Amino acid sequence: MRLTGPDPEPSEPEPPAAELPDPERVDPQVLTALLARHGWQRRGGESGRYTRWTPPGSGTRSGLAATSLLVPASTEYGDCTDLVGEALTALAHSGAPSAREVLLALSVPGDEIRWRRDVPRCAGAVPWTAAERLRDAVRGMLSAAARAAQGNAGYFGERHGRYATAYLERVLIGPSSGGHLLTAYAPAPDERHVTITLLRALQAARDAVDYQRATGRLEAFDAAVELGVCHELVTAVAHLVRDSEGAEIALAWSPAAGLPLGVAARPEPVEFSPGDLPALHQAAARYAASEPPVPVTVTGTVVRLRSARPAEGGSVRLRVLGGADVRHVRMRLAADDYRVAAHAHLVGLPIRVSGELEPGRGFRRLSGASGVTLLHVDAAERDRLLKSLQEAADAVD
Repeated sequence: MRLTGPDPEPSEPEPPAAELPDPERVDPQVLTALLARHGWQRRGGESGRYTRWTPPGSGTRSGLAATSLLVPASTEYGDCTDLVGEALTALAHSGAPSAREVLLALSVPGDEIRWRRDVPRCAGAVPWTAAERLRDAVRGMLSAAARAAQGNAGYFGERHGRYATAYLERVLIGPSSGGHLLTAYAPAPDERHVTITLLRALQAARDAVDYQRATGRLEAFDAAVELGVCHELVTAVAHLVRDSEGAEIALAWSPAAGLPLGVAARPEPVEFSPGDLPALHQAAARYAASEPPVPVTVTGTVVRLRSARPAEGGSVRLRVLGGADVRHVRMRLAADDYRVAAHAHLVGLPIRVSGELEPGRGFRRLSGASGVTLLHVDAAERDRLLKSLQEAADAVD
């Protein structure tokens, strides 16, 4: 199956019309590249001045032959904006399914990533749970790629969570004709390293799965960590494939942002099937079990204290300000360190503590915590920390 072409099923509900872009902001070369990507056919035109395009299959499908776009070759000609405007209007009124895809790609900036799950449908509709599974899997893949773009690891847990959340806020989701298909537009050229990481990681995961299925061995997954494969990614891929007949991920670079260096101009779609699930599950477990603890020295504000006998120490929850790429950590402190943490909580000052982030709980727990030090700050910084402390306390259940 292909993700870049029109859905051949006539039973699909008609999607909402795409918003018409501003002709003055549309580069004719970008429009031409998108038409070619979506299967439109070039029918000639005056050399060096304009090109004429017709929809895919216009020679055989009734109703499409009348659609014809005249696209200027560059912005140098005085009537360029008028011709582009006429072409966009013709696209908006075209019966070709790909016309809407072209308009959407012009209106929404970014690289286009498309996921498709092969699930049973009834008149184009899919079960509610299938649509939710698709969105959850896509979110998991994009989050995993964002974390892996910050540094390689077999298992991230909560690490790089802030960056992943901020990245997802900049990803746009296009309108979809059903719960089996989802299109995302990732930021480009800014933060394109996340999209490249996702592409390489999916390709490496596909190769590692093939190796495991052929040999029964998982060593290829260890080497794939350097390419962005991790516990979170293979878990998301497994989630995408489960309860389906197969899934595919395809990527098309934004012509407005240009082609990135070192990757294919037209990457092949990456496919996974239910037969890949055993290898994906084994790899996820292997990554989670093999990631070592991380020694850190963390600075943060105390947001929770708990102890049945404070004189013997207790548990502390810290909102991390620096020293580790996680939001919160929990730790068990001895009596002296617990008293320092309790004092810091009362006066609204941060502390510094050393230990090891344990992977078993998503790198949320600091084991062997010791050396708690109260940090003194000026009045302005103290007010800022007190405000952030109150916000964190309000967010704690």
